[in-house]
Amino acid sequence: MQPRDFSLYGAVDLGARQAAVQRRQQAAQAAQPAQAGAGGQNGSGPGETGPAGAGGVVIDVTEQTFNIDVVERSRTTPVIMDLWADWCGPCKQLSPILEKLAAEAGGQWILAKVDVDTNPQLSAALQVQSIPMVVAVIGGQLVDGFLGALPEAQVRQWVGQVLAAAAKMGLNVSAAAPDGAAGSAGSARSAAAEAAGPLAGDADHYGADLGDSGLPPAYAEAREAMERRDFDAAAKAFEAELARSPADPVAKTGLAQVNLIRRVTSYDEPAVRRDAAEHPSDPDAQSKVADLDVASGRVEEAFDRLLGVVRRTSGEDRDKARAHLVELFELFPPREPLVSKARATLSSLLF
Repeated sequence: MQPRDFSLYGAVDLGARQAAVQRRQQAAQAAQPAQAGAGGQNGSGPGETGPAGAGGVVIDVTEQTFNIDVVERSRTTPVIMDLWADWCGPCKQLSPILEKLAAEAGGQWILAKVDVDTNPQLSAALQVQSIPMVVAVIGGQLVDGFLGALPEAQVRQWVGQVLAAAAKMGLNVSAAAPDGAAGSAGSARSAAAEAAGPLAGDADHYGADLGDSGLPPAYAEAREAMERRDFDAAAKAFEAELARSPADPVAKTGLAQVNLIRRVTSYDEPAVRRDAAEHPSDPDAQSKVADLDVASGRVEEAFDRLLGVVRRTSGEDRDKARAHLVELFELFPPREPLVSKARATLSSLLF
């Protein structure tokens, strides 16, 4: 997994946070006498349990504890970092969702909460510009993340992708969840494989998070089809849902994922890349390599490749490259920065 799947929905510009930082500093100074009288104990020191009832799977992290609580711990257990601030409204919407999912996971992953106001150096090192910002750390490396307050279903899907990536990297993510918290999948590995999106790895880990309750039957049909690797049936299920609800974003993304899988699994990669190298202006050859690049996480390279074809060609060839690029856009949230950037470039080339 690479840093991607960023959504700016609900994100807060950190350029407006200076006044909030000053207020927090003033409040901290005012509270120092009271803390000194109480021996400086606040009941939740660095590296200890965060919110009450979290059972040790939610911790508060500081610049001093980051290496031990995040970097070192991530070598055996995936760590998901929630970068937040007290003044951030969307953070207050997202944090409870993350804490709930962490508690449900029962130790499959750890939620590390970082207050960006009180940890400015760590925030700078992570290049935090907007919050809420969520990133995953596996094996001591940042591997994925998103911005903004996403709905629980999308957060759950993303966590599944993280677990799938962790399993592929050799981490044990099969810890038993608390009673009633786990799904019917039976293990973190299978749950992660169900939830993993098209950017999580090879075709064995493709598939949308289709949920279990309150969702159209087509989603369950598509999931079952994906599990038995019947991609044609999965596509038909999503197409049926889109016929009933043309604007359904989950069905749109799911269909785009399935179509990508069907194409990529039919390619002879060495031959495809050789053909593209020999025919730089051939929209069909370049589109196939773009598919392979997206599937392996090289999203920006894929977009740039097709934008190059649009730039170099005209007529039918140009329209083919444009259409394929737009189809790849459907794999991502509408406000994904790479998509927004590519859309702007495409617009400038066409008009």
